[in-house]
Amino acid sequence: MATWEDVRRIALGLPETTERPTYDEAPAWRVRDKSFVWERPLRRGELDALGDAAPDGPILGARVPDLGAKEALIADDLAVYFTTPHFDGYPAVLVRLDRIGVDELTELVTEAWYARAPKRLATAHRAENA
Repeated sequence: MATWEDVRRIALGLPETTERPTYDEAPAWRVRDKSFVWERPLRRGELDALGDAAPDGPILGARVPDLGAKEALIADDLAVYFTTPHFDGYPAVLVRLDRIGVDELTELVTEAWYARAPKRLATAHRAENA
């Protein structure tokens, strides 16, 4: 299963990515100053809202292209992907890092990068990796 080192390696392998902590000092990865993946510990209200279903392992937040993609990921694998009321209406999904494989994580992080990267940079990267 995936680790924070896997997230770091995958994210920093994408063009113009930097690592800079969030306001609460959690690691986050950005492309041209737009966050695309970040560590996202659950907050008290989220733990209360999730109740017994609240995961206790590491949580990754990841941008997705749109709400449809978010719903599809969650519907596809509830053991890995989830959300909280805090993220309602926001194109991001939460991921149980200790339940996702490295290949799937690579796809998720890359797609999150594409969702936030400037169009020209994303187009150039797609062309190089076609």
